[in-house]
Amino acid sequence: MSFTIVEEARARLNRSELAVPGSRVELFAKAAKSAADVIFLDLEDAVAPGDKPKARGNIVAALNEVDWGAKTVSVRINGLDTHFMYRDVVEVVEGGGGRLDLIMIPKVGTAADVYALDLLVTQIEQAKGWTRRIGFELIIETALGMANVDAIAAASKRNESLHFGVADYAASTKARTTGIGGANPDYAVLTDKDAAGRRELHWGDMWHYALSRMVVAARARGLRPVDGPFGDFSDPDGFRAQARRAAVLGCEGKWAIHPSQVALANEVFSPSAVEVDKARRILAAMEAAQKDGKGAVALDGKLIDIASIRQAEVLVKKAAQIGAPAAVAD
Repeated sequence: MSFTIVEEARARLNRSELAVPGSRVELFAKAAKSAADVIFLDLEDAVAPGDKPKARGNIVAALNEVDWGAKTVSVRINGLDTHFMYRDVVEVVEGGGGRLDLIMIPKVGTAADVYALDLLVTQIEQAKGWTRRIGFELIIETALGMANVDAIAAASKRNESLHFGVADYAASTKARTTGIGGANPDYAVLTDKDAAGRRELHWGDMWHYALSRMVVAARARGLRPVDGPFGDFSDPDGFRAQARRAAVLGCEGKWAIHPSQVALANEVFSPSAVEVDKARRILAAMEAAQKDGKGAVALDGKLIDIASIRQAEVLVKKAAQIGAPAAVAD
């Protein structure tokens, strides 16, 4: 490991993050009773401009009156380029700061954007005499944000997670798509002809680079990388496919823009009982090997070494957060 130690952000389950419009008060209690790990009450895209002041009041009331249980509660404020932002922060933090866990900052473009919010929130907390620090979720959804993603990730001790905002990112980069996430048939490769003259068309993942780039920036600063929305909530298989791709790349979770997507996200981003059992066996095998002075050992016909320990520890730690049982050995 490097002599520079990565300081991990506060550990939270972040498998599913349910979006709830701040103007839809009838959905607040339902969200609180859902299986989502994180709920973000939205003041930005899901709320019409004329409804934003009322939505702020709705959220403040909900933070004080709704029983959120052990849920992590976040509020997505409006962008720094709008006149709504400062009132969002002042009213929501001052009015509901005691129950607010996170602030979600949209369209972060530079580290200075994060610094500005940190300054404002810090002053509110100091004025109120609060010692509990509100964390930040940062949405990377513009070309500028992706270009500055490393500096953004390091911009504040409040930072906890980076999120990939695929729809606005597509608009920012002028990508030829109108979907919100998912595959695109034009992003494909055509194979050479085989002996019979046949050719195959293989779809690719047009979001691979952007998501992978964000994951690296997040992990390098100890933050949680989270995949953003999948627009077609009538397509659970498409959601699963995108979520699995994100999980393979290192994401800890995914947004749910519809309640039906919560269970799907929890399913994909929870290690299976079989995986947890194997991880525990790896740790046990390596412990025994180290007692014998060995740095590597075979398990199930495969080599495992010190790196295997770190991979196994990640799975076991996640299982402990969730409370996942181990598989029953044959």
